[in-house]
Formats: sequence, C-alpha cells, structure tokens
Amino acid sequence: MTTQKSPAAPPSQATNRSTRGHDQPPSIGRRAWAFTREMLIVVVGAVVVSSLLRAFVGQMFIIPSQSMENTLLVGDRVVVEKLTDFQRGDVVVFSDPGGWLQEEPADNPAPWDKVFEFIGIPTKSTPGHLIKRVIGMPGDRVICCDSKGRIKVNGEPVNESSYLYSDPDGVQVHSSDVKFEVVVPKDRIFVMGDHRDLSADSRCHLSDLSTNQGTGQVAFVPISLVVGPAFAIAAPFDRAGRLRRPSTFAKVPDPTEPAPKKAVIKPAGVSC
Repeated sequence: MTTQKSPAAPPSQATNRSTRGHDQPPSIGRRAWAFTREMLIVVVGAVVVSSLLRAFVGQMFIIPSQSMENTLLVGDRVVVEKLTDFQRGDVVVFSDPGGWLQEEPADNPAPWDKVFEFIGIPTKSTPGHLIKRVIGMPGDRVICCDSKGRIKVNGEPVNESSYLYSDPDGVQVHSSDVKFEVVVPKDRIFVMGDHRDLSADSRCHLSDLSTNQGTGQVAFVPISLVVGPAFAIAAPFDRAGRLRRPSTFAKVPDPTEPAPKKAVIKPAGVSC
C-alpha cells in the first residue's frame, strides 16, 4: 500500500510565506522613534565635540565694555585660542585675578544661557572674564612714561599709536595719565586696555590691599588665569578679521634679570 505525499508548495510561494510579515512598512511610532534617536545622537555628538573644542582648542567671548576700543567694540565676538602661548602685545582673555570685577554689573543668566555657555557659545551673562593687552611679561620693567609720553618696556619706548583709542575727531588718548614704574613678578603679566581713559587695568590696582598677596600684587595677572590670546573677531561680520600683534613689541628686549617673587611698584600707593 502506497501513500501519496501532498505536493510541496512552489519555492516562490514558500518564500512569500516566510517574508510576508517583513514587507509591511514600519509603523508611524517606529519611524518617529528612529528619527528621534538619530537626532539625539547628532545633538549629543555635537555637544561633546563642541565641549572638547572649547576645553582644549578655542572659545568665544563677547566684549562687555569700552576698555579695548577701538580695537574691540562692545558686543564683538572674539575667538580665543588655547593651543599657543601669548607674548607682549597680544590681547588676552583672563579670569578675574581678584576684585577687578566687583563693581561690574552682571546679567542674571537665563536657563538657555547656561546651555549655550556649556557648549561654548558666549552670552552677555558669561561671568568672571576680562580682556586686555599684554604690556609686560614676567621680569619686564614697565615705566610710564618717557619725555614723549610713551610707555617704556625694558628701556625700549613702545609706539602705541596703531591701537590706542582715538575719538571721532582723531584725538588719541595718552598712553597713561598714571605715572608708575613696575617690575612684573614671576608667572604674572601686566595688562592695559587700549582705551586707557576707560580701562580699569593693572595700573588701577597697584595700591589694592590683599591679605594673601600684599599691596598692589593683585594688579599683576597670574598666567595660570589666562584663557589664551584672542586671535580673531568672529562677529559682527562687517568687523570680522584677524587680531595681530603690533610690530612695535618686536623691538622690546628681554629682561636682563630674573623675575622677582613679588612685584616692584614705584611710587608706593600709585593708582588710577
């Protein structure tokens, strides 16, 4: 007695049965989740890259005051690099060395401000930083002024006409109305704003009292507090461009003696 086998389904039919469920398009919910997941990956990746760049490569800051006019104007966005050293004549951003900003008004940050600041986008409420030009490096003797009203660094007169503020009539501010002689201490710098009449810079803190450092020492910015040199204006676009070190500083010789532990300040009690 023989038994009859039922005919096998054609290969094409068997294939159709096994894949019929996979031919259906994904549901709207699945597509929405896939899109959301991809966007989260992109956003998180962008935040991580931006944070790494901000921490190790560069950062942007908004100019808050008139102290660097006309080199930098209020509201300018400047890019600060962190990979290179700075020299005399460079414009640098640094953290408050102690009490320099105590009278400066600060905006209360909104929630989005904190997010922007975290990923490296500056806001007007970004606190605690100043921007000035480096006039003296460790060991430099900075004197104001010679018979022509010029700052002298290590005995070399510095021609500041290329960057000091000029009013609309073309009248340029003096190098400094404050007369002083200082020797910059070890691991610190002496800084001044380009608009000398509106800049509360190192000159204005030469008589500040500090229980930890001594009289006037807070006027000299620790190098450890320097974020880096500002190398470009990024915005507004009509002012975008490189910031270059004035050539006059190339003539300044190095100091002949090692930098002292504490600054030398003459006359005692000098200030703005």
